[in-house]
Amino acid sequence: MRLKNYFWASAAMISLSLMAISCTEDNVADSDNDNGSDVEGSTDLGDFTNNDVVVWEADKVVELKDHFTVPEGKTLVIKEGVQVIATGKVGMNELPIEFTVKGNLYCEGTAEKPVLFSIPENERTESNIFEGKWGGIVATSTCQEMLIDHTIIEYVGGDVLEGAPAALAGIYEAGDDAYPQITTNNTKGNYVITNSILRYGVSDAIYMMGGNAIIANNVFCANGKTGEEAVNVKSGCVVDVAGNLMFAPNTNALKLSSKSQSEERAQAKIQAYNNTIVNAGWRRDEDKGGSIYVEENANVKVFNNLLVNCKFKATTPFWNQDSSDRYDRNNSVIDYNYYASGSQKIDEADYVYEAGIEYSWEGYNYSYTLEDEDDGEVIYINMYDTEKVDKNSIVATEDDSKDPKFTAFDINAVRLLDYQLFNNDGTQKYDFHLQAGSPALNGAYSGTDMQPAFVSTGLTVNGKTYKSPAPEARYGAYGQK
Repeated sequence: MRLKNYFWASAAMISLSLMAISCTEDNVADSDNDNGSDVEGSTDLGDFTNNDVVVWEADKVVELKDHFTVPEGKTLVIKEGVQVIATGKVGMNELPIEFTVKGNLYCEGTAEKPVLFSIPENERTESNIFEGKWGGIVATSTCQEMLIDHTIIEYVGGDVLEGAPAALAGIYEAGDDAYPQITTNNTKGNYVITNSILRYGVSDAIYMMGGNAIIANNVFCANGKTGEEAVNVKSGCVVDVAGNLMFAPNTNALKLSSKSQSEERAQAKIQAYNNTIVNAGWRRDEDKGGSIYVEENANVKVFNNLLVNCKFKATTPFWNQDSSDRYDRNNSVIDYNYYASGSQKIDEADYVYEAGIEYSWEGYNYSYTLEDEDDGEVIYINMYDTEKVDKNSIVATEDDSKDPKFTAFDINAVRLLDYQLFNNDGTQKYDFHLQAGSPALNGAYSGTDMQPAFVSTGLTVNGKTYKSPAPEARYGAYGQK
């Protein structure tokens, strides 16, 4: 099946979000400092030797036949409508093409003309969705700033192999990792990812090993082939995740952890609110995944999210044990979320769920315990913090689906394993705005004591200050039209 890339239409759908990320401008890098390179249909990618700022002008087609690097201390500005096309592999080892950012990257797409990172059009097929055709954007420890605005990143996730730039830099391990769409690795970096589409990948859509970030008003689709998440956050990060639609992540929409915390890598602090999460966890074997996973001393505020037809509720392993694997239970809040469930049963024999979960409502209300082994001894891990998490959340049961009444999505009809959100013309199949009278419009948290990290001070990227969306007292990413 051919997936035509009318990506203008796809990105335009993002503008339907009612949450706003604001920005103010100050000392913007001069985009007119063009080095004169003509990148249309070209592999001439600009002269970083003689220019601190290289601009790929609007509507150009840039063909990558080798790894590409934005050098440390340099800046690449990608204007609206630019297409960055990764073609083929690199060298005798056939390495996936990697887009490495050691300096700064500013992708300045628009709703009408988004920036596109993809593969040749004839390869954009259903069969290639999880084939990992190229290596994604890898922002290293020297990347100070990155803006991904109105940008589509797709068909990512090739294996990290010996000789790959990310392996040589120690970011990923050759043979054990696949590339996410976006990687960050600077604990002092500022990153804004907004109004974008991150779809069709073998691994995570966003993997943050460091930095301050606003991840807002994006669409995530078909992230992860046999595992992985839409957004995966580790120590050294402060992140606001808001207003996003996360459709069919393999394992979780959000995996929040403070793994590898140290004096150099501070505790991970994440605020995740007003996101809509659909069909999470069903493409993952066994009893892992399901929606939101919080562990290893992560300090989180997770509230006002709308979760529909997911395999499990928010999980917090080791919550009742004195373990470094436990989330920061004293300072975290995971509550005031909305869990809806259709009546359909999982319909794929290729996936094995050891607990026998067959319906979303069943997973939400399950006594969720995983069996593991510690020094040869069998241990049982309680996954639901029944004493603290989701005490005020709305949870579907077999007899009460808690249907949020979307504008155009039947919670009882769409397969739990469906991961395709887009039509052949690039428009979205479904509309996740809420109808008038939707129960998800009321009952959400309306207090002011869980403010996002960057809702007031914002993050400065390329001279502009971007602010996180303010929390809305409703569930999910979209209210009424």
